[in-house]
Amino acid sequence: MNDPTTHDLTLARLALASKAAGDPLRMGVMKLLGQGAFGVLELCQIFDIKQSSMSHHLKVLSQAGLVSNQREGNSIFYRRPLNTGDDAFSNWLRSLFRTMDAAHDDVDLSPAVSGVLAERAEACAGFFARHADDFREQQDLIASYEQYGDALATILDSLGYRPGQGSNSGYALEIGPGEGAFLQPLSKRFNGVTGLDISPDLLSKAETFCSNEQLSNVALVQGDTRTLLESQEKAGSYDFAVANMVLHHVPSPKSIFNDVAQLLHSGGTFLVTDLCRHEQVWARESCGDLWLGFEPADLSQWAEEAGLKEGQSQYSGLRNGFQIQFRLFHA
Repeated sequence: MNDPTTHDLTLARLALASKAAGDPLRMGVMKLLGQGAFGVLELCQIFDIKQSSMSHHLKVLSQAGLVSNQREGNSIFYRRPLNTGDDAFSNWLRSLFRTMDAAHDDVDLSPAVSGVLAERAEACAGFFARHADDFREQQDLIASYEQYGDALATILDSLGYRPGQGSNSGYALEIGPGEGAFLQPLSKRFNGVTGLDISPDLLSKAETFCSNEQLSNVALVQGDTRTLLESQEKAGSYDFAVANMVLHHVPSPKSIFNDVAQLLHSGGTFLVTDLCRHEQVWARESCGDLWLGFEPADLSQWAEEAGLKEGQSQYSGLRNGFQIQFRLFHA
C-alpha cells in the first residue's frame, strides 16, 4: 500500500530515528547541540574528527529529523530541531533529549567547546574594536537606539518602573550597553545599574556617557554574564535584566537565557530586544552580526528551558525590511 497510515508512518519514523541515534558520536553531537548551534568545522574541532566523517553523521541525523540546519550568511549551522508538537515523535524526541542531557559525557568536551566559543567572541570583540569610533553609524545600518528607545521606556513604565515617582528600587543589568544610551532611563528607575560588555572600547564610550549625564549609580563591568555568575554575590541580585540588539552578536545566545535566569531573583524580568529572523546577509560583514536574527519560537524555547516564563511580546517593522521583537520573560 503506497499510502501508509499515520500509525505506520510514525513507527517507521521512530525506527529510523532510533537507528540514527544509536551511535555514541551522534549522541554526543545531539547533546552538544543542546547548548546552541554549531558549524561543521566547529563540530570537527570539538570532536576531533575529519570533516567528511562529521558531514556523514550530520546527514544521518538530519534525514532522521534529529537535527536541523540554518544558514547564517555563507555558513550552515546545525542545531536541535524546534520541537513544539504534541505527536508521538515529538514527545519521544523531547524525552530522548532530556535523557541525553542528564547523561554523563564519556569525554570532557568543555575545553574544546570553550575554545570554539572563545574564537567567536574574539571575532566579535575584534569587530567592535575596529569600529568603536563609528559604532553609531553601524547601528544606523539596521536599527539605531532612537528608533526603539521610546518603546523600551514604555515597557519599563508598564512594568511599574517609572522615574521620579518614588518607584526607584532594586538593581538592573544591561548586557551590552554599547555607548550607554539606555543606561540613562535605567539609572532613573533603579537604585543601581550594571552595564556589562566584552568590548573595552565601547565600555570607555559608555563611561564617558555616564560621566556626561552624571549617572552616579551605574557600574560598568568588562566581561559577559558568566563573569557575573562567577562572582557569587551577583547570583539572584537583579530585579531586571535587558539585552538590546545584543543576542545576534553573542557567541552562544541560548546561554544568555540560562545565565540571566540565575542572575535574576525570583519575580525578576528579562527584556530581550532583537531582530526577527532575516536573510540580509550583508549584516554579518557590515555590522559584525554572528546570527541573522532569531525566530520568536527560538527565544521562547530557550527561555522555557532556562526556567523563565514568557510574558508579553511586541513586534515593530522597520523601513529597511528588518523587524524588531520586544520580548519579556519572568523568573
